[in-house]
Amino acid sequence: MVTIDELRKIRLKKLEAIKKAGFSVYPEKTKRTQTISDALKNFSNLKRQEKEIILVGRIRSLREHGKATFVHLEDGSGRMQAFFRQDRIGEKGYRFFLDNFDIGDFIEVKGILFETKRGEKTIEAADFKMLAKSLLPLPEKWHGLKDIEERYRKRYLDLLFNPEAKEKFIVRAKIIKEIRAFLERKGFLEVETPILQPLYGGARAKPFETHLNALDIDLYLRISPELYLKRLLVGGFEKVYELGKCFRNEGMDKFHNPDFTMLEFYWAFANYKELMKFTEEMFEKVLIAIFGSTEISFQGKKIDFKTPWPRLEFDALFRKETKIDYDTINEQGLLEKTRELGIEPEKGASKAALADEIFKKFCRSKIEQPAFVINYPLGFQTLAKALEDNPKRLANFQLIVAGTELVNAFSELNDPFEQRNRFDEQEKLAKMGFAEAHKKDEDFIEALEYGMPPAAGFGLGIDRLVVLLTDSESIRDAILFPTMRPKP
Repeated sequence: MVTIDELRKIRLKKLEAIKKAGFSVYPEKTKRTQTISDALKNFSNLKRQEKEIILVGRIRSLREHGKATFVHLEDGSGRMQAFFRQDRIGEKGYRFFLDNFDIGDFIEVKGILFETKRGEKTIEAADFKMLAKSLLPLPEKWHGLKDIEERYRKRYLDLLFNPEAKEKFIVRAKIIKEIRAFLERKGFLEVETPILQPLYGGARAKPFETHLNALDIDLYLRISPELYLKRLLVGGFEKVYELGKCFRNEGMDKFHNPDFTMLEFYWAFANYKELMKFTEEMFEKVLIAIFGSTEISFQGKKIDFKTPWPRLEFDALFRKETKIDYDTINEQGLLEKTRELGIEPEKGASKAALADEIFKKFCRSKIEQPAFVINYPLGFQTLAKALEDNPKRLANFQLIVAGTELVNAFSELNDPFEQRNRFDEQEKLAKMGFAEAHKKDEDFIEALEYGMPPAAGFGLGIDRLVVLLTDSESIRDAILFPTMRPKP
């Protein structure tokens, strides 16, 4: 059996033969007149006019029949058959093609269109040109499940051999486009805030650390853009959003990747209840624009985003699924209960953090259809405002779908005194060893002292949404180049 290295050596010899014949193997330009999809759309007119066109693409198949060869040519828009005939391009040119061109090569083909006896739309080559010689042969087969790790490591091959993989990323682009369009129609301004931050914040997570040599300071890759976006509310913007990368140095699983894409927006003079209605409208508009329906299929189940969605009180759901009353159990009792349930909590975890771990394992998974879980206990969100009529509960919600948190949102805390108290509580947790405690941001507190309007804030994990809407198994199917362990 011929090895990959041996095949590469053969192709290198062909590359040298092309060069020796006086042709460039990787020319700087091509004279393409149209894409393959355009040629197919205008096939009848081009064929009738016998107009000579130039197509380009990768050779995906090559079938020799005596003095004629059929090639499937593929560009980013589609695929078309090309016909190479010795009588048309000459014996010398035909032999040169057969001897030196392979499956995987990018080529340019010049000729006129015709239809074969079997009705296949085809370009008959009058001339051809190498655009990029493929030195490694494309795999004959690319088994999705068998080569699952290789699919992610070599996404370029996955996209070539799995049309469904390519379609997922086309859908991903449409999702982002429709979300942006919806927010723009609603008057939101897209902004960019720092990815390298002197102090990380906006979420409960462990950061990646780095060092800036020019200023000799330590910096962090952001875990969230939240605190910078809220500074913009202080600065007079009323509706801002950012769609970009965030980074968290924590576990990896089917719904977590170290770098991921987040949508966050902030809406001055709105509260979490208005934001729930806004969220329902946004999801409905996006799904109908892309799929023509609010119903999708995920892991063999039908998920319907038809609004309105249920509002489930955290307390009631927690008590129903765990038989634990959050208000009456103390922190030590909840810690013991957490361990009884098979969960080993983070060192120094607060009562709210313990309840969160229990909720994730025993409550969230029970929610299949879209639902808002609202009014979490105080302590769950360091930056969320408490309810005026019930200060022990937050003015917040999470959107849960198919057992997964898609959205985290709340009425924003804009009281600088309360915010300082919350940060102080987090610092106490940090001293007890809780690695995910929120850092105190004095600059942000100062910004609040200049006055931040009441506002509602929203965070959506784009990758998780793509997993759901494309019926994928893992977040790695929704990220073009997910983080992978290096090969030994």
